[in-house]
Amino acid sequence: MAVEHALFDGRPARGAPLLNGVEALEVMLAEADNDMTLSTIVAQAHMDIAWAWRGTGWDTQVPKRHRDAFDAHFDRARDILAPFEMRSCTSPILAAAKCALHGSGKSTPNQLAADYEKLIDLEPRNPGPMRAMGNYLSPRWFGTHAQLELEARRTASRTQHIWGAGAYTWVMFDALSGDDIACADLDLDFFVEGLHDILDRKPHQYTVNLLAAYCANTIGSNLTGYDPADQTRTRIAGCADWIVRKHLTELHPLIWAHAANGFDNNLRVRSARGFAAAGRAEALRIIADLFRREIAQGHRIIFTADGPVAEHS
Repeated sequence: MAVEHALFDGRPARGAPLLNGVEALEVMLAEADNDMTLSTIVAQAHMDIAWAWRGTGWDTQVPKRHRDAFDAHFDRARDILAPFEMRSCTSPILAAAKCALHGSGKSTPNQLAADYEKLIDLEPRNPGPMRAMGNYLSPRWFGTHAQLELEARRTASRTQHIWGAGAYTWVMFDALSGDDIACADLDLDFFVEGLHDILDRKPHQYTVNLLAAYCANTIGSNLTGYDPADQTRTRIAGCADWIVRKHLTELHPLIWAHAANGFDNNLRVRSARGFAAAGRAEALRIIADLFRREIAQGHRIIFTADGPVAEHS
């Protein structure tokens, strides 16, 4: 509960019982006799608490007290995981925790990329590590545009038999948000090919909603006035049209709500119901705009098991 409380607010409230929660986990850990799974869970809890203290702002915006707490929790997580170092080569959960440790900023970009490469090779069908690696390799965090591009291409090459070009898209997915240079330098044709390949290989509705909301909102609503980047954003936003028309059969409001807020994991959400309602309204607004021509001609849009269909009212 202490971890959830911290993450709910995006930063710990004054007097929040953080130590009580983590101390209970530490007691369980002490009684577990070096249990790898429990150790990984407790280490991840420390890292979650660390991020709750820090938030996702720039380093210069983080108060010293919060930064010290962030570092202390990451140091404890690192100590907990240290005895299992050799087993991270075969255990996805341990490899994921080891990768999460790079969030402390105490390793080199090459070390970060190498550890994420191992994790991705253990779980090549899971796009989560690809997205996380791309985010951390962006200049916003610990990498460079050149290294981001290199690792996106290397990951696409290693997973081509599973994702086609999709891994390039997954690695670039979060790194593009708010980064003019990354958008301007993007291999746009390769990225769009990846969108097609992802949906050809993983066509379930969670992914369809995720990609449609990302294209239309996360990218499409963030024009900055820098023409080379905005041209890329405009074309990516245009992909929402074929994604919705060809693939969308149901609406997942929470995904659209998260997309409208840049997929910020530290976002303060006071009401899940209100958040979902806002996501639904945003999705319907965007979808109505995609079908504005049909609607202007007097049609109504019906979503069927085969996708949206325009019918006369």
